[in-house]
Formats: sequence, C-alpha cells, structure tokens
Amino acid sequence: MAVKQPMNDQERVAFIDQVCRRYQFDRSRLMDILLDIQAELNGIEAPLMEAVAQRLSITRVEVEGMVSFYAFFSAHRQGEIVIRVSNDIVDRHAGAEEVARIFSEELQTPIGGDSEDGRFSLEFIPFLGMSDQAPAAMIGATILTRLTPEKVRTICARLKSGVAPSDLIEHYGDGNNAHPLVCAEVENGIRQRGDVLLCEGIVDGAALDSALRRTPDDLLAELSESGLTGRGGAGFPTARKWRVAADTAAERRYVVCNADEGEPGTFKDRVLLTERADLMVEGMTIAAYVIGAEAGIIYLRGEYAYLRAYLEDVLRQRRERGLLGETIAGREGFDFDIRIQLGAGAYICGEESALLSSCEGLRGEPKNRPPFPVESGYLGYPTVVDNVETFCCAARIMELGGAWFGGFGTGRTTGTKLFSVSGDCARPGVYELPFGITVQDLLDLVEAPDAAAVQVGGPSGQMINSGQFERRLCLEDLPTGGSVMVFSLHRNILEIVDHFLEFFVEESCGYCTPCRVGNVFLKKRIEKVRKGLCGAEDLGYLQELGKTISMTSRCGLGLTSPNPVISTIRNFPLVYAALLKSNGDGLEPSFDIQHALEESRRLAKRRSMIYDPTYDDA
Repeated sequence: MAVKQPMNDQERVAFIDQVCRRYQFDRSRLMDILLDIQAELNGIEAPLMEAVAQRLSITRVEVEGMVSFYAFFSAHRQGEIVIRVSNDIVDRHAGAEEVARIFSEELQTPIGGDSEDGRFSLEFIPFLGMSDQAPAAMIGATILTRLTPEKVRTICARLKSGVAPSDLIEHYGDGNNAHPLVCAEVENGIRQRGDVLLCEGIVDGAALDSALRRTPDDLLAELSESGLTGRGGAGFPTARKWRVAADTAAERRYVVCNADEGEPGTFKDRVLLTERADLMVEGMTIAAYVIGAEAGIIYLRGEYAYLRAYLEDVLRQRRERGLLGETIAGREGFDFDIRIQLGAGAYICGEESALLSSCEGLRGEPKNRPPFPVESGYLGYPTVVDNVETFCCAARIMELGGAWFGGFGTGRTTGTKLFSVSGDCARPGVYELPFGITVQDLLDLVEAPDAAAVQVGGPSGQMINSGQFERRLCLEDLPTGGSVMVFSLHRNILEIVDHFLEFFVEESCGYCTPCRVGNVFLKKRIEKVRKGLCGAEDLGYLQELGKTISMTSRCGLGLTSPNPVISTIRNFPLVYAALLKSNGDGLEPSFDIQHALEESRRLAKRRSMIYDPTYDDA
C-alpha cells in the first residue's frame, strides 16, 4: 500500500470546504465532519480546526473541545495506519500487553506514539467488543482477533511490505461476517440460540405488518403486557418510555438506537447488528409509528465501523422495498427514515443523553435531567432512545404478542436475555437464555468449573464470589446489560479492581468533580492496598468515598464507578484482609490470613492466587 501523500495548504482548504458542504454546513453534523477529516488527513491540526470553525460559524474552542474529547480524533497528524490494541481486563489476561509490545518492536512504533516514518501509530483502546475472541486489535477499521505473537509478527511483516489493513484478513467469520460488505474474521460466537432473538425462522417484515394493522395505543398496550424493559441494564419499562414520548406535545419526534456497546465484556449487540439488523430497524420503525416520529438515528460505536457499509445497505434495501422512507408499507402519512451516526471512541456516549449530545455535534457530556430525553432529547424534541436488543425484542413482541413474550423469564423480569460471556471459561460467546437463570447454571453452560469470581454487568456491575453462584440473573437479583466475565482462582482480584478504576478514570467526561476527582482517589487508595500500605480504616475510607461519588455524580458512570471497590470489599473481604497492615497501636491483627493459608499451600503444592499479595498475574 503506497503511503498517502500529504495535501498542500490549498488542497487542505479545498478539502475542508468539500466536507463541510457535504453536510450543508450544519453545525449539528460536526461529528461527521471531523470523522471525515480525520480519516482523510490522519489528524485535525489547529489550522484545520480554525477552518472548520469559520465555515460552521462556531468558535475554534468548540471544535477543539470535540477533538480533545473523542479518542479517535487527534490534534496532530497520526500515522497512515492506526493500530489499536484492546486493553480490557479479559484481553489483558489473554496477552494484550505482549501483543502491543510485539507490534511496537516490529513496527518501531512506541505504544501511544507514531513511527518516525509516519506510517504507523500504536495505542491501547479500552474495549473493542471482542472479549470472546481475545486478544484483539483494530487496524484502521479492520478487526483482527485471537492474536498470538506469531500472528502479530506476520501481520507486521505484511504491513511493512505495503499490504492494506483490509487485506490482512485470511479467513471470514460465520454468518454475515462473510458478507461482501463486511468481510470480517470476527466470529459471532453464538453458543445457545433462544426462542426470541437468535432462533431460526424469523420472518423479515412480519412484525411491521402486524403492527400496522393496529393503532399506536393498541401497540403500547401490547408492549405493556409484555413487561419489556430496556436491555441496557437499567430496566426501565419500554412501554412507559414510548408513551411519554408519544404524549409530549412537539412538532417532531425522534427514535434513536443506542449501538454504542462500550461496557467492557459486552458484545451481544455486535452479534445482533451482524445477524439481526433488519429486526432492529423494524423495531425502530414500529417505535416511530407509535410515537409519531419521522426520523431516526443508529448511533454506531466507532469500533464497529466495519459494519457500517453493511448496515447502510440494509437501510437502502428497506427503502427500496417500501419498509423505510416515505409512505411506509403503502400507508399514507407514515414517513420515517434512519441515518447512521458513527461514534469516535467514548464510553460515556453509552449514556443516552451523552449519546444525543454526540449526535448533535457536541462533546459527549451527559445532560441534566429532568427533562428526560423522552420529553426533550435530540435537538430538544421528544426522543426514544433504546439499545439494539430492546428494539429487536419490541419487534418480536409486535409479531407474536405480549403474552407470548411475558411467558419467558421470572414474571417480574420478562423475556429472554442475551448474555455476553468471556474470561476463564471453555465456551465464551453469546447465550440467549430466559431471565432468572442462576449464575451457576450459566457457568455450567460455558464450562467454567474453576470459576472463583464472576463480574456481572461489566465494570459498572458487581463481582460475586463462589458462595453466591446460586443467585439469579434478573432485575430483582443480579441485573446486567449482558456482560458476564468469569475469573478463576489464578486471577488477582485487586488487579482487576485496579484496572476497572483505571478505565473509569480514563472514560469520565470530567464534568462533575465527584466523578472526575473521586475515582482518581479511589484508584490511588486501591494501589496502596495492593502494596500492603493500608490499614482497616482505609476500607471505611474507600466505602465512604465510593458512596459519595455514587450519590453526587451527574450520570450513570459516576453512579456505578465505585462498584468494583464496594462489591469486592463486601464479597471478597479476605482479599483485603490479607493485605492490611497492623492497626498502628502496637497490636497485631488477631488473624493472619497468610499464616493460616501457608500449610494448605504446602500440602497443595501451589499458591492461592486470590489471597496471595505477592502473586503477579501480568
């Protein structure tokens, strides 16, 4: 692949004009404008920011704020090929740091920097959405999975010889991963197909056809009977959300699909986007019919950019078939169309108001609530925001009925759930199961006999110990947006907690002090605990600080970021006890966990990795 020659100043000015004109000089499309500039020029330097600001009649500070906020933008010219190695905890345990080191050595590119010849940039990315096939990396927009040292060296040799990132793929994954517009080596990893979303025989168009035979009020009643709640983890009743949006007086309304699957350990929406895109769009279209919306947006995370062309084609085909656009299914007055908004690497944009800010061409900062998006959302209009799985479920409910859907689950938490399972298990992947399954039953399915800890709901959820494996995965017990990470006895619990806190510190939008500063303090104190420099009083400090952050933060990130600390203090007290110093009054603690375990270590001829502070899992 030939190195792209840089544009001269005149060509750059002409290019900026072209891009801004492409989006009608619309300030709300700033995200798209910057994405196009970054893709073509490999960076958005100060003169380019100024040029964009002038053409959109905004300040340079607004443009610079966007560039500095999103991880995929750079204020300096990056290499022609940007390599991003996934660095979530599961990828780290699978060897991500070694993978990054080899990329760095082979391409002579420092981690977090650029090569001297300007060809490559190398950096870690918090989460790529490929935990079931870790370690993984994103090279340009191409995803490469199950990386080994040998595979990485081969990739580097091919890159240095001029091979384009898209040509590095040697085999295609299953299902639509082999579609000509996808061509990815990503595997779906569907381990168990359920009865709602991943079953065979779903008929495209059946849900919309059934919905259009009834009134919006009838559909809301059906949705209410189903008991469907949002599949992102919060569990808000979907029918109530759609009803408020429909009843709020406004000139226009919007439907937005949250496909910004950024919670580490979650990848089930990736599978739905690949295999059930039509069903998702059908659910969005039904929502538009119910609330009276004419426009919708799919907010697709930047890490899933490899799916964009395929999704655009799905939308195009539905327009040609009369299932999207004007006069849908021949129904006069029912006009609804969808555009795709690509993200640029910001976990906080998974929060619905931050996502809407991003769609409006702003930094992805959460908005004050109330008003809620269903009352004042995108551009100030009532907006329904649901995730991919929720819209797919809504479509199936309209086809087969609320009573049918309510027959799955616990009664209070209805339907099935797609679980993304990764970590120390033999069968990682996606499982569609009825709500209410126990953690132990899920561990049996994924073949994880050595599980010592399970993180339910990603870093923002909670970690449970083996004595809690009979708990149920449902809203009334252990809620989750889908992520289930399994850790064996060989993992260091506090290393995992430390990593989760690092993630939250990095991903905080920085708007409010409790989240921006408090998470840093949590991480620093956990680092001291790991070094054996803390006493029992420090646990109280961690708990109180965590409670303060949770109660005073502006959005869900701060509300849940202390969970790794709070849940492990509660569920793994011996992990902390093993590392606490004497209490400072000259008296030693009455119980020495290390001494107590020494005899068992000698007899078993191995160490207890969870309770051994000297164990280094790197």
